Amino acid sequence: MKIAVCIKAVPETDTRIRIAADGRSIDRTDVKFIISPYDEFALEEAVRLKEAKGGQVIALSLGGDEVPNLLREALARGADEAVHIAAAGIAIDDPLCVGKTLAAALKGLTPDIVFFGKHGVGGDNQQVHAIVAEKLGWPQVTVVTKLEVGDGRLRAEREIEGGVEVVETGLPAVVGAQKGLNEPRYPKLQSIMQAKKKPLATKTFADFGLTAAEVGPEGAGLAVTALRLPPPRQAGRRIAGDPGQQAAELLSALQNEVKVI
Repeated sequence: MKIAVCIKAVPETDTRIRIAADGRSIDRTDVKFIISPYDEFALEEAVRLKEAKGGQVIALSLGGDEVPNLLREALARGADEAVHIAAAGIAIDDPLCVGKTLAAALKGLTPDIVFFGKHGVGGDNQQVHAIVAEKLGWPQVTVVTKLEVGDGRLRAEREIEGGVEVVETGLPAVVGAQKGLNEPRYPKLQSIMQAKKKPLATKTFADFGLTAAEVGPEGAGLAVTALRLPPPRQAGRRIAGDPGQQAAELLSALQNEVKVI
């Protein structure tokens, strides 16, 4: 079984974000990048499926210089080979252009199943895996918390409001992993050393038969015009006095200042 997993490089979740001079991107100085948290569940499920059914796991990631180290981490966690799709010339803020590129790369790999996290932390668009499935003409199921694969089919349980939905479909298919699907492993030193010998290729969009008009800024349907940090939170206020005074002052603040009651 050939299994592909797409991972995204995102700033570490406790990173202090600064806006770059262009006003449309983040300042990457001293920013540590990690595998998007939901993609960790996708990677772990891909490796577990390989261990259960046999085959190989191919990790793909689209991005800049931050990507190779994370793909090496994916290899240390159990992937067999990796592909870095260089971001140069691709409108990486546009989910459609990213989806087109990944779909073209995956089409050439002919996997039986493709894993994504349910969304990439950062943009939070939750669109790329659906676009990839549409471009490939494959079924897709997302927010998956339980998965069974066998005999050319999959059975997935996915979270919906107020319950669980069970979905069955044939392969190939695209799966979006949700927290709770598994418990991601952390690589051991031996696995980290072995990962250095596993193949990691770097490709451009042109290698997949794509043009700048298709995946570059001119082909994008979405453009980031500005980034702004949220306004600083106002300091809290401590209400003094006995319980009766505190309650009265709190009620007055809620009515006259916050105006919620």
